[in-house]
Amino acid sequence: MTNPSDSTAHRYTPELAAQIESTWQQYWKDNGTFNAPNPVGELATEGAGALPKEKLNIQDMFPYPSGAGLHVGHPLGYIATDTYARYNRMLGKNVLHTLGYDAFGLPAEQYAIQTGTHPRTTTMANIENMRRQLGLLGLGHDPRRSVASTDPEFYKWTQWIFLQIYNSWFDEEQQKARPMSELVKELEVGKRKTKDGRYYSDLTAAEQAAALDEFRLVYLSNSTVNWCPGLGTVLANEEVTAEGKSERGNFPVFRKNLSQWMMRITAYSDRLLDDLELLDWPEKVKSMQRNWIGRSRGAEVDFTAEGHKITVFTTRPDTLFGAEYVVLAPEHELVDALLSPVPYDDDVDSRWTFGHDDPKEAVEAYRESIAAKSDLERQENKEKTGVFLGTYAVNPVNGKQVPIFIADYVLTGYGTGAIMAVPAHDTRDYEFATEFGLPITEVVSGGDISKEAFTESGKAVNSANESIDLNGKSKEDAIAAIIPWLEEQGIGREKIQYKLRDWLFARQRYWGEPFPIVYDAEGQAHPLPESMLPVELPEVEDYKPVSFDPDDSDSSPQPPLAKAREWVEVELDLGQGTQTYYRDTNVMPQWAGSSWYQLRYIDPQNSEEFCSLENERYWTGPRPEEHGAGDPGGVDLYVGGVEHAVLHLLYARFWHKVLFDLGHVSSKEPYRRLFNQGYIQAYAYTDSRGVYVPAAEVEEKDGKFYYNGEEVNQEYGKMGKSLKNAVAPDDICRDYGADTLRVYEMSMGPLDTSRPWATKDVVGSQRFLQRLWRLAVDETTGELATSDAELTEDDLKALHRSIAGVRDDYENLRLNTVVAKLIEYVNYLTRTYGNSAEGAPRAAVEPIAQLVSPIAPHIAEELWKRFGHTETITYSSFPTFEEKYLVDDEIEIPVQINGKVKARVNVPADADEDTVVSAALADARIVELTEGKNVVKKIYVPGRMVNLVVK
Repeated sequence: MTNPSDSTAHRYTPELAAQIESTWQQYWKDNGTFNAPNPVGELATEGAGALPKEKLNIQDMFPYPSGAGLHVGHPLGYIATDTYARYNRMLGKNVLHTLGYDAFGLPAEQYAIQTGTHPRTTTMANIENMRRQLGLLGLGHDPRRSVASTDPEFYKWTQWIFLQIYNSWFDEEQQKARPMSELVKELEVGKRKTKDGRYYSDLTAAEQAAALDEFRLVYLSNSTVNWCPGLGTVLANEEVTAEGKSERGNFPVFRKNLSQWMMRITAYSDRLLDDLELLDWPEKVKSMQRNWIGRSRGAEVDFTAEGHKITVFTTRPDTLFGAEYVVLAPEHELVDALLSPVPYDDDVDSRWTFGHDDPKEAVEAYRESIAAKSDLERQENKEKTGVFLGTYAVNPVNGKQVPIFIADYVLTGYGTGAIMAVPAHDTRDYEFATEFGLPITEVVSGGDISKEAFTESGKAVNSANESIDLNGKSKEDAIAAIIPWLEEQGIGREKIQYKLRDWLFARQRYWGEPFPIVYDAEGQAHPLPESMLPVELPEVEDYKPVSFDPDDSDSSPQPPLAKAREWVEVELDLGQGTQTYYRDTNVMPQWAGSSWYQLRYIDPQNSEEFCSLENERYWTGPRPEEHGAGDPGGVDLYVGGVEHAVLHLLYARFWHKVLFDLGHVSSKEPYRRLFNQGYIQAYAYTDSRGVYVPAAEVEEKDGKFYYNGEEVNQEYGKMGKSLKNAVAPDDICRDYGADTLRVYEMSMGPLDTSRPWATKDVVGSQRFLQRLWRLAVDETTGELATSDAELTEDDLKALHRSIAGVRDDYENLRLNTVVAKLIEYVNYLTRTYGNSAEGAPRAAVEPIAQLVSPIAPHIAEELWKRFGHTETITYSSFPTFEEKYLVDDEIEIPVQINGKVKARVNVPADADEDTVVSAALADARIVELTEGKNVVKKIYVPGRMVNLVVK
């Protein structure tokens, strides 16, 4: 007789789950289970020539190894990609899946500064902790391919790619990047002139170098940048919030003129826009990129003022006759030249002068007042402000003298940094004109401009001079007429304009990739040869940035690397004998490594190339036979958050296109398919002071929430350390098991939506796995609990329908419904055979191990082994289904009387209406309810119901 205490000795408990999970994780590690072979090179294996034709390259967005560690929200996407990868391995595909670490940049440096330790020390510790936490989850990554952007052998190739871009120019005729060497040949023979129209052969050596720099895809620019004194560095536009603060640290950001490295991403505007049509990406992300690039068609028009030409860009040249004033961006290069040298006239409206009598003083005060505003804040600011320069411009279509202002709603980053203001037909111009008492002249009929600007299409009015008459023309016809006229008069030209600005590619910090550039005594930049790569980041004692008072807009960057004098000043022979050169003391921005890392995953151990073209072609090359004639190639599935829509994804596309143009890759795009996962959110709680309290210690009583006896307020949002509502995956794995965590996260809802975390609900996923375990394993003996019985017709239907549904859901990343279907099938077997002495048929239970394997791989491996298999379940063939079991011979039809269900009848699945209605009327319950009554109407909804209207 079995001892009651031993009756559950083999129950699937958290302790048993932990044993199973550690055993199989070690097995996968020892056997290289997830190692994906390459066609050639270090990661190729014997017989690699016979690699599966079908492959899957799946990737998660490059994670930053946070010092705070992971919470359960972080692995959501990782579990999903692992599930999808495991499913595809079972379909026979060669699957590349790994995970590296984006470890350079401001977050790592800020954390190191806060903790007082070197960034490398904290970064390496963070990476190891993240690896440990992710290792608990049993993710099927190829560990040989993992990289970190901080590894010199990785950033050697980041520097190499930088040099490829630096040593390239964009040929507008061919719409592609070409090597600078080809440009030099064309310039030397006179086939092409310099940007300013001179012949290259007529220039001095210094002038030739400067002329070439104007063509390069990487160039030094003395331009307006976003200077953040609190961080001690400049920031890209994308790193500044709408409030004019730094994305990291929330410090004030000021506009300042500095010399910085820029990347000419604007040269690729059209390709970056047009090639979005080739991508299987969410439409939301495509729209965000389209809006960010901001292509618009219009005209450039030349106004004249004080001997200077003011060129404006407008998408509505048909409204030129209504231009009542000109506005320059406060930073525009002509502002100082156009300033009136004398005080304002007495009759100048006081609203125009910003409280000053002298135009120069007014402009200086105004510039200072807007220095902290971001571009977005300036554009969205409802309150219109500006300053009159004291001078006037001439409207070229009617000769009218119009005042010139500066105003913060005009940006140097878009168009020419100058606008013609047509207040009758532009909302911002209307608001400005109303605020400043300026004329408002209607030139498009159809609205009431006494109340607001009319911005719709209409007929042109008040728009004629002695040589052109637009009156009566539609918007389209007026534009078609005015642009050729402007060109004939030499005062304008058709123009396509973009919102996208060139990429500011330098940071005044320590923790980043050094530039492979040195400067000679004259300050001329020289690219280093490949043999001198990598330029390693020196170990320094003082790596902290020179930061300033966050509000000190007059401060200037002082990079930490400038202190490392022995590293900065070097003796090198770059082809003209040994000379003293000076290294660049800026570093690359944190986006550098993440702009190409997907390629290094392909060939991480290649010391000769950043990525073998043959390996790249296999893993990311175009496959028109699978994806259609326009397939751009790229990673097959890329999963990550929508917050990277413009920063990382746009930068990565740009780098990849340059590499494609230069012949280093066969794919036009880095990521063929993109999927944005949602987020796991959680409740957080604040006390009466508004201070967050530990969510795990809050108790609920009668619909209210208490912490240490005090009532607290519940709110809902992101999970994180600052809100004290983070749940560590370590704890869930310990208390429930990793497979339970995986099942729970996949079951919470559709992958692309956010969902609330509730630890109390995790037990539901644990019970599902326990029911599955009991179907296969005797909890008393540990032996198989299944029988050799044949499957019934119902069993076969349940099994094959589960297989068909699960396959389709895995394929389409509907992982929550995979879990639902598996629960339904396990529940069916439990109901049918739970009280059977023989147990459920093995043929019904064994396939569940394979069906659940992608989501709960540890328990699946264990069951697979107990069923007698000696090979890992990872590469077993995923079950298939037979169509005949997906079709019902009979269906159940509800029968209603006067709209209420009173009975159900079983009829052949292909029964016609007469057969179904006859069956309904013959049902004993229906006969009883209709006896002595008239059935006045019979309604049949095919396959759904019968409704009898009875009186």
